[in-house]
Amino acid sequence: MTPATAVELVPYDPAWPEDFKRIREKLERLLAPCVVTIEHIGSTSIPGLAAKPLVDIDIILRSSTDIPRATRILLEQGYEPRGNRYDDEVWAFMRRDGKPPERVYLCPPGNQTHERRLIFRDHLRAHPADAAAYARLKLELAEIHRHDGDRYTAEKRHFIDAIIRKAISLRSA
Repeated sequence: MTPATAVELVPYDPAWPEDFKRIREKLERLLAPCVVTIEHIGSTSIPGLAAKPLVDIDIILRSSTDIPRATRILLEQGYEPRGNRYDDEVWAFMRRDGKPPERVYLCPPGNQTHERRLIFRDHLRAHPADAAAYARLKLELAEIHRHDGDRYTAEKRHFIDAIIRKAISLRSA
């Protein structure tokens, strides 16, 4: 049985965008030959949104063949491997000793998980009412599933999928 993971949400920290810039610069130096782009994702990338106190980052690689090399570099830098989280070649790593902690994802180009994350992030940045609804849901679920991070994440899926569908339909309109 997997141990329970606590859900800790904190109010938005205006330092998160600067934290991301600093982390991105470090990752660009480390992974330069492999990287196409590095994106701030997750709730810390949405101004005003309560979030887990860690910065989520997608690293888009030139090719899926860069994953072993990038993995080796991250492991050498103290990142913990967290596995293939989404069954589409997204490899997760944690660095808990950073200020703030970092969760990075290695993504091959054209990755669906990464594309969906950008659609969701960009929509919430541009639509405060939807961001506020997401904030309310997160706080409610964090209270209900305080000691079950996996369930907390799973319970957000319906809302996230609905926002992505809405964002795509707004683009098409």
